[in-house]
Amino acid sequence: MVKTQTYTERANAHQSPVAQRLFKLMDTKKTNLCASVDVRTSQELLSLVEKLGPYICLVKTHIDIIDDFSYEGTIQPLLELSKKHNFMIFEDRKFADIGNTVKSQYAGGVYKVAQWADITNAHGITGTGIVQGLKEAAKETTSEPRGLLMLAELSSKGSLAYGEYTEKTIDIAKSDREFVIGFIAQREVVEDGFDWIIMTPGVGLDDKGDSLGQQYRTVDEVISTGTDIIIVGRGLFGKGRDSEVEGRRYRDAGWNAYLKKTSQLN
Repeated sequence: MVKTQTYTERANAHQSPVAQRLFKLMDTKKTNLCASVDVRTSQELLSLVEKLGPYICLVKTHIDIIDDFSYEGTIQPLLELSKKHNFMIFEDRKFADIGNTVKSQYAGGVYKVAQWADITNAHGITGTGIVQGLKEAAKETTSEPRGLLMLAELSSKGSLAYGEYTEKTIDIAKSDREFVIGFIAQREVVEDGFDWIIMTPGVGLDDKGDSLGQQYRTVDEVISTGTDIIIVGRGLFGKGRDSEVEGRRYRDAGWNAYLKKTSQLN
């Protein structure tokens, strides 16, 4: 196996401060696990994040499904947990509108995502203006560095995000290689030698899919094909599962797959 760079080596060479911080955090905590915590109340969200915090590098939220959302009751405690357990926050907003509109959506409204989420994501359907709009919103909202992921591929059955669409999305990402740090994708994206971060949903150690079209691949499968961060949701806290036990299990599986890939584990 050809040795690939470690997370720390990649951090030292990367031009994005968000990517640098994330890579170093991953090496420090020895985890490449992102917990996708899709629940309906702030209490459920915070309780799960408290349990999973020690095992993750990222928590992924869909903040607009929280029924009792408030900045003081939801976001402030989440930020405190991120400091306590040393993880970053990824709001899975999937912006998909013209630049001027997403600028307002990212900075304002009820959720004010740019104020608290280290990373967010967007579809490429509207072109490069979406990147510029989100970047302007981030700069006008906070002095903290922010990063964007482009949705190059999805894990759902029948997704239209493949082929030419994926290639065009990669071209959009290339328009700003400091703000755009990588992709939601199912495989490595190699483009001009640039070090894109790949985050992959649809990862499961037990399940193969669900009734709504989700398809799961194993941890070893996705890491071997270029994934840097595994995104796991129901596998961590679904019915009958102990989130702390599953958090350790997925963290260890992801980290061992990474060590194998970088020839640090025989």
